[in-house]
Amino acid sequence: FRVLTLLGMSRMFLQRRQLRAAVVASRICRRLLSADSNAYDLIVIGGGSGGLACAKEAAGLGARVVVLDYVAPSVQGSAWGLGGTCVNVGCIPKKLMHHAALLGEGMQDSRSYGWKVPREKPDFDWSQLITAVQSHIKSLNWGHRVQLKDKNVTYLNAKGRLLDHGSVAATDKKGKVTELMGSNIVVATGGRPRVPDIPGAWDNCITSDDLFMLKQSPGKTLVVGASYVALECAGFLTGLGFDTSLLIRSVPLRGFDEDMARLIVRNMERHGTQVHHNSSPMQVHRLDNRRLNVFWQHTKRKETEETDVFQEDFDTVLFATGRGPDYKSLGLDSINVETDAESGKLIVDERDETTTRHVYCIGDAAYGRPELTPVAIKAGKLLSRRLFGNSTQNMDYENVPTTVFTPLEYGSVGLSTERAISQFGSENIETFHAFYHPLELTIPPKRESQLEDYYIKTVCVKEQSGDRVVGIHFLGPNAGEVIQGFAVAMRTPGGLHMNQITSTIGVHPTNAEEIVKLNITKSSGQDPVVTGC
Repeated sequence: FRVLTLLGMSRMFLQRRQLRAAVVASRICRRLLSADSNAYDLIVIGGGSGGLACAKEAAGLGARVVVLDYVAPSVQGSAWGLGGTCVNVGCIPKKLMHHAALLGEGMQDSRSYGWKVPREKPDFDWSQLITAVQSHIKSLNWGHRVQLKDKNVTYLNAKGRLLDHGSVAATDKKGKVTELMGSNIVVATGGRPRVPDIPGAWDNCITSDDLFMLKQSPGKTLVVGASYVALECAGFLTGLGFDTSLLIRSVPLRGFDEDMARLIVRNMERHGTQVHHNSSPMQVHRLDNRRLNVFWQHTKRKETEETDVFQEDFDTVLFATGRGPDYKSLGLDSINVETDAESGKLIVDERDETTTRHVYCIGDAAYGRPELTPVAIKAGKLLSRRLFGNSTQNMDYENVPTTVFTPLEYGSVGLSTERAISQFGSENIETFHAFYHPLELTIPPKRESQLEDYYIKTVCVKEQSGDRVVGIHFLGPNAGEVIQGFAVAMRTPGGLHMNQITSTIGVHPTNAEEIVKLNITKSSGQDPVVTGC
């Protein structure tokens, strides 16, 4: 009996070992198959700032991730590498161009500080600037690819199209299609320029997708649009010495504080940009000499719709009339992803999930989200943490700071005056404001007329505990550097109150200290011009 028992136990032991070995072998096989298959925990369509941040964060949490990124060339043939709009045709080249313009202006100002700068206008080499900017951008493109490899993220230079709730067709530039399976799909495709449907616009004109790659100097340029992209481009082109005009159909910087927008445009005019208000392009025709003849319509009186028609020749016409997602190529209809009827952007909830489960959208392609690179990056990271890191933290889209890099820089965080009044009622709003003179600009004589444009205000809600700050707006040098610190203060528990700002000691002499010195309200009617220290 004992012998039989021992034999039985031995067989059971062997069977268990064999079963365990089979399980281990099965797991190894699944891993090997998975490694060779097209199945992923996360498929990211779009290799811009948000998509890359989402992918790298997910991979760091142990997910198997693939990123699809493909840039269809613009009508003018412009295309670029990994990194999206910000790196290639947005924030990075824009800021470098803006800085180049400021350097030129600084050379002129330096005469007043004793530098013996020639009186004649210094030569500017557009080709050299473009080469330097593109060299830096290509280094960023390469850096993104290296980071994906280091994080074990698969990168495919292919266009993604949703097939069903868990699969995506990846089409490379040769037309080869590969079907990918994914437990979660993130759409982070950003947007491409939109151009008005007028004769000659697409064929003869460029957009911001082309400007930073122009090999030839743009020459005399017409910028069409009232967005921050339009104003920034017109601003640095003027600063670089080009004869630049700006065509604005209605409200400049729509959605931003209207007081600040008016001062920015006025300052641009004082810098030399020719601004045509209430004007819309009608047609663009290329002449035999390769110049562009532009007709536009100017509305003299909106009430009577009385208009005039003007025409002028330019070397370059740049449209900066908005961007939108290329939603038609994504195959959204196949899985019933809902989009906003007007913008085409994907409708998402507070978790950045679309109307189809396990399909998400972040960045500029998502409806109702601020079109800002840091927003897309943060949203992408938080999404991956929720999907793969047991986090429950959603993206907070309130009090997002931003800066417009016009010649007179504009930094803001929180609500504009108009939004604050709409939300709380005009009777509950108090505004502290001041016109100030940046010390470094008081010596150059040519700056004197521009000193009237430097303006600061805080928008407050009247409460029993004091005036709660719901918006801070700053016009002046290095506006982004100034507003970043105040953006942190705006996020303090209970909110930021005006007495906390005014009780803070300023750093002297700086432009930022003018915010903590604010003491005059709009309702008082007192002169807000700062004099002395």
